[in-house]
Amino acid sequence: MRRNQLPDARNRRDDDRKPGCEETARPFKIADGKVDHDLIATIYDRQDTGLWIFDIDYKRVLWANRKALEITDSETLEELQSRDMGADMSHSVEQRLRQYQTDFGQNEDASFKEIWTLYPKGKARVLQLVMSGIRLLDGRMALLCEGRDHQEQEPDTLRSVEALMHTTVMISLFSRDGKALYRNTASRGARVSKETNFEEQFVNPVEARELLRQVEDERTSRRVANILTKDGARWHELTIRACNDAVTGQPAYLVSEIDVTELHETKERAQYLASHDTLTGLSNRTYLKERLSQVMQNALEKDLTATLYLVDLDDFKMVNDSMGHAAGDALLQLVATKLMKLVGPDDIVARLGGDEFLICHLEKPNNHYADWFGRALLTAFERHQIIEGKPRHVGLSIGYAHYPDDGANIDQLMRHADLALYQAKTSPKKKCVRFRESMRRLRDEHLALKKELERAIRGKQFVLHYQPITCTRSDRVVSAEALIRWEHPEKGLIGPNEFIPIAEETGLINDIGDWVCRDVARMQTRLKKQGLSIPLSLNVSPRQLSDALFVSRMQVLPLETAIDTSMISLELTESVLLGDIPDAFETLSTLKKIGYQIVIDDFGTGYSNLAYLHNYPIDGIKIDRMFMEDIASGGAIVKLILSLANALGAEVVAEGVETVEQRMWLNRNDCNRYQGFLYSRPVPEDRLVSMLQTQMEIAAM
Repeated sequence: MRRNQLPDARNRRDDDRKPGCEETARPFKIADGKVDHDLIATIYDRQDTGLWIFDIDYKRVLWANRKALEITDSETLEELQSRDMGADMSHSVEQRLRQYQTDFGQNEDASFKEIWTLYPKGKARVLQLVMSGIRLLDGRMALLCEGRDHQEQEPDTLRSVEALMHTTVMISLFSRDGKALYRNTASRGARVSKETNFEEQFVNPVEARELLRQVEDERTSRRVANILTKDGARWHELTIRACNDAVTGQPAYLVSEIDVTELHETKERAQYLASHDTLTGLSNRTYLKERLSQVMQNALEKDLTATLYLVDLDDFKMVNDSMGHAAGDALLQLVATKLMKLVGPDDIVARLGGDEFLICHLEKPNNHYADWFGRALLTAFERHQIIEGKPRHVGLSIGYAHYPDDGANIDQLMRHADLALYQAKTSPKKKCVRFRESMRRLRDEHLALKKELERAIRGKQFVLHYQPITCTRSDRVVSAEALIRWEHPEKGLIGPNEFIPIAEETGLINDIGDWVCRDVARMQTRLKKQGLSIPLSLNVSPRQLSDALFVSRMQVLPLETAIDTSMISLELTESVLLGDIPDAFETLSTLKKIGYQIVIDDFGTGYSNLAYLHNYPIDGIKIDRMFMEDIASGGAIVKLILSLANALGAEVVAEGVETVEQRMWLNRNDCNRYQGFLYSRPVPEDRLVSMLQTQMEIAAM
C-alpha cells in the first residue's frame, strides 16, 4: 500500500481487522476516479497538521499523512499500521477513547479539542488534538485525529493535563445554570449521560440545591451525597468551589468527587451494628436511650401519652434447652417481626437482650383503657406459633409504666416497668401488669425468697405430704399424690404456691423436682416393705420435662431404688400436649417404656381435645376441681370428660371433691376415683402410713 492512500474499510476481511494481522485495505475511492488520487494524497502530505485515522476497537492506525508519520516517528505507513497501540495503553486513555466513540455515534458532527501527550518509541510529544468521528465502511466508528505540536511546553501545565486524564478523582466544571462544561475521564465514565446536569446527578436534588446555596455564601462546600451513576446510586464525597470558566470568563462551579461508597457503607454498617440487634434487626439497648429521650420529648410537645412496655417470653430457656439455639433464634425473630406489625409508625420496638423486648407506644390520652395495647399484644400470641415446623405456644409476660405518671425519666420508667414485668412473670393469670409502688417491696421479697430457696435445697429443708386418692364406692384409699412442702426454719411450713413459681422462674425447679422423684421412690420402697404398697403420683412441671437430663434420671431411678415404675404416676399439665414441650411425644413414650404411668393433671383447663389425647400414651386423667361445681347443675361437662376417658381407656380421678353429694354423683356416673378434702387433706408420711395400716386392719377383720 502506498503511504498516501486512505484505507477502504469496506473491502477488508474480518480476519484482516483483528489485532496482529496485516492491514490489506484497498484504496479509498473518493470520487470514482474523477479526481487524481495522487494529487489528493499530495495535498494531505503537504499539511502541517498531522492527520490519522485510529481504529478504536482494534487500537491500530488505519491511515496517516506524512506529518502524522513524523509525529509518531514512523518510517512508513506500513510500520505505523503494524504497531499495536493497545499494548501499553492505560485504562484511562482507553476509557476516554470509548467515551469519544460513544459521543460520535450519537452525534457524528461532534468534535473535541484536547492536549494529549503521545509517546512514540518512548519519547514524549505534546500535541494539541482535534478529534472527530469518522464512520468506516463496515459501519464502525473510528477516530479522525488532527494534531499539532502544543506550543506551551511548561512542565506543570503538561503534567496537570496528564493528571486530569489518568486520575480516578472525578473533575467537572459546571456553568451557573448546571450545564456540564467539562468532565475529565473519570467523571465522564461515571455519568449516566454526558448531558446530565449538576442537579440531575443527585438521588435527592434537594442536596444539590443546598450545596450550591452554601457555595454562594462561602465560595466552597463539601458533602457526602448519594449520586446517580452508570453503576447505580453511589456515595460520593463532593468538594465544590466557585470559579470562572477559563474559556468564557463566566462564573462556574468546579466539582471534584471521590467514590466513598465502600467507606460510607462500612461506616453505616458499623453504626447499624452498634445501634441494632443483629439477630432481629431491632434497636438495641445502646441506641435506645437516645431515641427514647427524643420520643418522650415529642410526646410532651404533642400532648401524647407515652407508655413503656417490657415484654418477656415465658419459658424461652425451655425452648433453647429442648429444641436448640437455632430454634430459640427463630422464635426471637418471629416475635420481633410480629411486634413490629402490631406497633404504630411512631412507636419504638427494641430487643434489650435475651428474650426481653421493649416497646415505647404513643397514643392520644384517654382513648382506651390503660392496658389495652398490652392486652392486644397478649391476644396476638394466643394462637400457636410455628417454630421449625412445629406448633408452639408462645406465652408473654408484660410490665408497663406510663410517662410521666410512673416515671419522670427513662431510667426510672425502665426500672418501674421491670418491676411490673417481674410481677407479671410470677402471676399465673394476670400477664399484663402496670407498675405500682407496692411492687418494690414484692420484688425484694421474691429476690430474698430465691436466695432462701437456694439455701433450702442445700440444707434439704423440703418434705412431702401425701393426699389420698380414694374409691368413690368404698372410700378406700387406692393411691396417693405427693405434694411438696418447705419446712422453713423461721416461717414454718410453706405451701408450694408460695415458692414453686419462683423455682420455675429461676430454674431451681429441676433440683427440687429431682429431690421429689427420689423421695417418692424411697417412700414407695418403704410402703412395699410394710405390705402397704399403693401407687404414688408426683407432679412434673413442663420445665422439668424439657430438661435434657430428666429422662436419663428417671431411667436410673429404678436401678438406684429398686422401685416398681408401674406404681409411680407422673402428673403433667395439659400444656405438655398442646405444643409447649418440643418432642413431648418422644419423651412421654420413653417414660412409658420405662414403666411409668402418664397422667394428665387439671384436665379441662388447657382446652385439650380428643385428637391430642389420642396421640399420647396417657394412662389417666384428673378432672380439675373447677368442674365439681358443674355437678350441681347436672354435670354435663364432667359426663363428657368421663366419656372421653372411657373411649381412651384412661383411669379418671375427680379432684376437689368436698361434699358427699359430689362423691355419690361421681359413683353413679362411673367415676371410680376421687381426691379432696371430703376424705382428707394432704398429710405427712407417717399419717398416710397410719391410714393405710388402719385400712388393712379393718379389711382383715
